Amino acid sequence: MNNALKVGLQAIAYAAFAAFIGYFSTFPRYQHLQPDEALLRLSFKHPGKPAGDCRERTPEELAKLPPQLRNKTECPRERSPVRAVVELDGKPLYDEIFPAAGLKRDGAASGYRRLAIPAGRHTLKVAFNDDARAQGFTYEHAATVDLKPGQVVLIDLVAERGGVVIR
Repeated sequence: MNNALKVGLQAIAYAAFAAFIGYFSTFPRYQHLQPDEALLRLSFKHPGKPAGDCRERTPEELAKLPPQLRNKTECPRERSPVRAVVELDGKPLYDEIFPAAGLKRDGAASGYRRLAIPAGRHTLKVAFNDDARAQGFTYEHAATVDLKPGQVVLIDLVAERGGVVIR
């Protein structure tokens, strides 16, 4: 085959490939949200309270243990699951229980949910329970949010900042 023909066919192949990439880099158009929607995102990682009560070991139990393991109190490793409840304008959006991580269920529970909601003014109520022994909720927060189209609202659980954070 002629050298000029090889170069010509190679140029045509490169041009076709570039056109293919160029077309699919802009079409079909991806639309993150509808023009009149905002995004509500629940995202947290939080260790629940211990699932059981600590107990005092008896002197006989302590004597049976090796010296380095002689703690007076014995606490369970397992952590409580975290329950998250989110309401928008009085209607429930989420009511889920997120289990603690790990083989012994002794790690932090983590949750991630996202939902497109209509833009505009809404009343948002969020509640978390991170203690299986407690009735009701351990963290609650209600806020009125004015959402613009395309805006993202993040709900987080940060115990160091007072509990529920909406931003």
